[in-house]
Amino acid sequence: MILSISTFNQPATAIKQTFFQQVQLPQQEKLNNGVFFPAVLSPNPKNVTATAKTNLLHFIEAIGFQKSWLGDLLQKSGAILFRGFPVESHFDFNDVVEATGFPPMEYVGGGALRAQLFSRVYTANEAPPDQKIAFHHEMAYAAEFPSKLLLFCEVEPEEGGETPIVLSHMVYDRMKQSHPEFVARLE
Repeated sequence: MILSISTFNQPATAIKQTFFQQVQLPQQEKLNNGVFFPAVLSPNPKNVTATAKTNLLHFIEAIGFQKSWLGDLLQKSGAILFRGFPVESHFDFNDVVEATGFPPMEYVGGGALRAQLFSRVYTANEAPPDQKIAFHHEMAYAAEFPSKLLLFCEVEPEEGGETPIVLSHMVYDRMKQSHPEFVARLE
């Protein structure tokens, strides 16, 4: 897809300040560096246009313009949650993934049964819905594992379905503090 960048005649920093709005949620945790985990970005109400499709194109353009700023925010916070953007289908989500510029990675040899929906978009897991999925490191068993994982919910379940995320190094630090002997045995 070719996108026109003519909708933004401002410097990239102005786009960040006008397109994205950083918000806080009650569930966020403040990290040692004073940054919230996860960082939460929503559309700035001043930039909402008449149609969802136009807003999607603006969102995709803003991601392209703000790769560096978004990368810095991701590095500091560990995760970014985009809330309220008009990503409605796995096709839209694929366009967002492409806009990040992150290199593609194939899902090879994984333990979860997944289906490829389109290009770089796969289902998370085709297991029955009553099965719980424990915290895991995406493809940590592989020699090459992803450094970034993007998630999207196309069909919200009536109940459950949350995807909790944690910062592994913080879990390790807390475990080492509260159960040093156990962590030493694992090491």
